[in-house]
Amino acid sequence: MVDDFYREEILDHSQSSPYRGRLDRPDLVADGVNPLCGDRIHLELGLAPDGTIGAVRFDGSGCAISQASASMLAEQLEGKSADEARRFDRQAMLDLLGIPLTPARQKCCLLAWKTLQKALESASSTPAPTADVPAPCPRH
Repeated sequence: MVDDFYREEILDHSQSSPYRGRLDRPDLVADGVNPLCGDRIHLELGLAPDGTIGAVRFDGSGCAISQASASMLAEQLEGKSADEARRFDRQAMLDLLGIPLTPARQKCCLLAWKTLQKALESASSTPAPTADVPAPCPRH
Protein backbone atom coordinates (compact mmCIF):
# COMPACT_ATOMS: atom_id res chain seq x y z
CA MET A 1 0.00 0.00 0.00
CA VAL A 2 2.73 2.47 0.96
CA ASP A 3 4.70 1.59 -2.19
CA ASP A 4 1.58 2.25 -4.28
CA PHE A 5 1.30 5.72 -2.74
CA TYR A 6 4.91 6.53 -3.57
CA ARG A 7 4.58 5.14 -7.09
CA GLU A 8 1.50 7.30 -7.67
CA GLU A 9 3.34 10.38 -6.34
CA ILE A 10 6.30 9.64 -8.62
CA LEU A 11 4.01 9.39 -11.65
CA ASP A 12 2.24 12.63 -10.71
CA HIS A 13 5.53 14.51 -10.34
CA SER A 14 6.97 13.12 -13.55
CA GLN A 15 3.90 13.75 -15.69
CA SER A 16 2.45 17.01 -14.39
CA SER A 17 5.00 18.90 -12.34
CA PRO A 18 4.25 22.54 -11.57
CA TYR A 19 8.04 23.08 -11.60
CA ARG A 20 8.52 22.05 -15.22
CA GLY A 21 9.41 24.97 -17.47
CA ARG A 22 11.84 27.85 -17.69
CA LEU A 23 12.42 31.06 -15.74
CA ASP A 24 12.54 34.40 -17.54
CA ARG A 25 15.84 35.42 -15.94
CA PRO A 26 17.47 32.59 -13.99
CA ASP A 27 20.42 33.36 -11.75
CA LEU A 28 21.84 29.85 -11.73
CA VAL A 29 21.62 27.31 -14.55
CA ALA A 30 23.05 23.83 -15.02
CA ASP A 31 22.54 20.80 -17.22
CA GLY A 32 22.94 17.17 -16.28
CA VAL A 33 22.96 14.00 -18.33
CA ASN A 34 22.96 10.37 -17.30
CA PRO A 35 24.86 8.81 -20.21
CA LEU A 36 23.92 5.26 -19.19
CA CYS A 37 20.20 5.71 -19.79
CA GLY A 38 19.89 9.06 -21.56
CA ASP A 39 18.11 11.03 -18.80
CA ARG A 40 18.57 14.79 -19.17
CA ILE A 41 17.85 17.62 -16.72
CA HIS A 42 18.09 21.37 -17.30
CA LEU A 43 17.80 23.20 -13.97
CA GLU A 44 17.22 26.92 -13.42
CA LEU A 45 17.17 28.77 -10.10
CA GLY A 46 16.03 32.31 -9.47
CA LEU A 47 17.40 33.99 -6.37
CA ALA A 48 15.32 36.37 -4.30
CA PRO A 49 16.82 39.68 -3.13
CA ASP A 50 17.58 38.14 0.27
CA GLY A 51 19.63 35.37 -1.40
CA THR A 52 17.12 32.59 -0.90
CA ILE A 53 15.99 30.44 -3.78
CA GLY A 54 12.83 32.14 -4.95
CA ALA A 55 11.96 29.92 -7.89
CA VAL A 56 13.12 26.64 -9.39
CA ARG A 57 12.24 25.26 -12.79
CA PHE A 58 13.47 22.24 -14.66
CA ASP A 59 13.07 20.73 -18.06
CA GLY A 60 14.28 17.45 -19.35
CA SER A 61 13.55 14.01 -20.60
CA GLY A 62 14.01 10.52 -19.33
CA CYS A 63 12.47 7.98 -17.05
CA ALA A 64 9.77 8.73 -14.50
CA ILE A 65 12.27 8.54 -11.63
CA SER A 66 14.65 11.15 -13.07
CA GLN A 67 11.83 13.56 -13.92
CA ALA A 68 9.94 13.04 -10.64
CA SER A 69 13.16 13.52 -8.67
CA ALA A 70 13.76 16.86 -10.39
CA SER A 71 10.23 17.97 -9.52
CA MET A 72 10.49 16.82 -5.91
CA LEU A 73 13.86 18.53 -5.53
CA ALA A 74 12.47 21.78 -6.94
CA GLU A 75 9.64 21.63 -4.43
CA GLN A 76 12.15 21.22 -1.59
CA LEU A 77 14.43 24.05 -2.72
CA GLU A 78 12.07 27.00 -3.04
CA GLY A 79 12.50 29.28 -0.05
CA LYS A 80 15.78 27.71 1.05
CA SER A 81 19.12 29.48 1.25
CA ALA A 82 21.99 28.44 -1.02
CA ASP A 83 23.72 27.01 2.08
CA GLU A 84 20.67 24.88 2.88
CA ALA A 85 20.62 23.69 -0.73
CA ARG A 86 24.31 22.76 -0.50
CA ARG A 87 23.63 20.77 2.67
CA PHE A 88 20.88 18.76 0.95
CA ASP A 89 22.91 15.62 0.36
CA ARG A 90 22.80 12.44 -1.66
CA GLN A 91 20.95 10.47 1.02
CA ALA A 92 18.36 13.21 1.48
CA MET A 93 17.66 13.04 -2.25
CA LEU A 94 17.25 9.26 -2.16
CA ASP A 95 15.00 9.55 0.91
CA LEU A 96 12.90 12.19 -0.83
CA LEU A 97 11.90 9.73 -3.53
CA GLY A 98 10.72 7.32 -0.85
CA ILE A 99 11.20 3.94 -2.52
CA PRO A 100 14.11 1.50 -2.58
CA LEU A 101 16.16 1.72 -5.77
CA THR A 102 18.75 -0.46 -7.44
CA PRO A 103 22.15 1.21 -7.95
CA ALA A 104 21.33 1.92 -11.61
CA ARG A 105 18.02 3.58 -10.67
CA GLN A 106 19.77 5.58 -7.93
CA LYS A 107 21.69 7.32 -10.71
CA CYS A 108 18.36 8.34 -12.24
CA CYS A 109 17.19 9.70 -8.90
CA LEU A 110 20.43 11.56 -8.22
CA LEU A 111 20.70 13.30 -11.59
CA ALA A 112 18.72 16.38 -10.51
CA TRP A 113 20.71 16.60 -7.25
CA LYS A 114 24.02 16.41 -9.14
CA THR A 115 22.76 19.08 -11.52
CA LEU A 116 21.89 21.26 -8.53
CA GLN A 117 25.41 20.81 -7.16
CA LYS A 118 26.80 21.92 -10.52
CA ALA A 119 24.59 25.04 -10.49
CA LEU A 120 25.62 25.91 -6.93
CA GLU A 121 29.29 25.33 -7.78
CA SER A 122 29.07 27.75 -10.68
CA ALA A 123 27.67 30.38 -8.30
CA SER A 124 30.51 30.01 -5.84
CA SER A 125 33.18 30.00 -8.55
CA THR A 126 31.97 33.24 -10.11
CA PRO A 127 34.44 35.91 -9.05
CA ALA A 128 33.05 38.79 -7.08
CA PRO A 129 33.17 42.15 -8.80
CA THR A 130 36.19 44.20 -7.83
CA ALA A 131 36.83 47.91 -7.75
CA ASP A 132 38.80 49.41 -10.60
CA VAL A 133 42.35 48.55 -9.70
CA PRO A 134 45.13 49.50 -12.07
CA ALA A 135 46.88 46.58 -13.71
CA PRO A 136 50.32 45.84 -12.28
CA CYS A 137 53.30 47.08 -14.19
CA PRO A 138 54.51 44.27 -16.47
CA ARG A 139 58.08 44.84 -15.34
CA HIS A 140 57.38 43.90 -11.72
